[in-house]
Amino acid sequence: MPSPATAPNRPVVLIPARMASTRLPDKPLADIHGVPMIVHVWRRAMEAQIGPVYVACAEDAIKAAVEAAGGEAVLTDPDHPSGSDRIHEALGKIDPAGRFDAVVNVQGDLPTLDPHLLRRALDPLEDPEVDIATLAVEITREAERHDPNVVKAVVAFGKSGIARALYFSRATVPANAVAGEVGPHYHHIGLYAYRRVALERFVKLQPGILERREKLEQLRALENGMRIDAALVDTLPLGVDTPAELERARAMLAPKS
Repeated sequence: MPSPATAPNRPVVLIPARMASTRLPDKPLADIHGVPMIVHVWRRAMEAQIGPVYVACAEDAIKAAVEAAGGEAVLTDPDHPSGSDRIHEALGKIDPAGRFDAVVNVQGDLPTLDPHLLRRALDPLEDPEVDIATLAVEITREAERHDPNVVKAVVAFGKSGIARALYFSRATVPANAVAGEVGPHYHHIGLYAYRRVALERFVKLQPGILERREKLEQLRALENGMRIDAALVDTLPLGVDTPAELERARAMLAPKS
């Protein structure tokens, strides 16, 4: 297995997907112009051209939909508590020899995802000290600063647009204004790139105190001394969790006349 002190050069993209969704039942198979949503996500990941793409699915119906579109999928335990556990099982099945040295974890409800974001997510791993990479975008809508459903990344970005994530919260952090104006807040985008060794360590950790309090899994890594760096981007992908968001995705992906 490659050393964790080197930049990864053989990434794999894994998309965890399961049918259980309280707000949008059977979400991965939701129809978007004749194509299941999970297939749209798989296509966006393929367009990034950073490595092989697999869907880590909990049910046969998702696997069948992906394979019918020409994709690759692997069945995983439907009882996994998180997407991280799901992709870890899938990685062991598709690559027991450890050829892939990094894993990009893409949520299965991002059918309009800009493929550039997947490539950008790997950039922080150029630093050998970084265990996990993720993305953030500046908040521009005032309401989002105070919305607990919008997770904020506490990051002090410099000119490179890559910096260490100090914390993640549902609260409006950091506090106070800058030069009399509200300073930037950053919307965390839940797309991660793990060094393989970091993913293997992470899934063995117990849920942390802050993780349970904020209900944010990434805090488990920070509580255990793992380093997460974020790359700043200018696009916020649409996550589809409700029927209204599904309609927005359909409008965005409507065939051009």
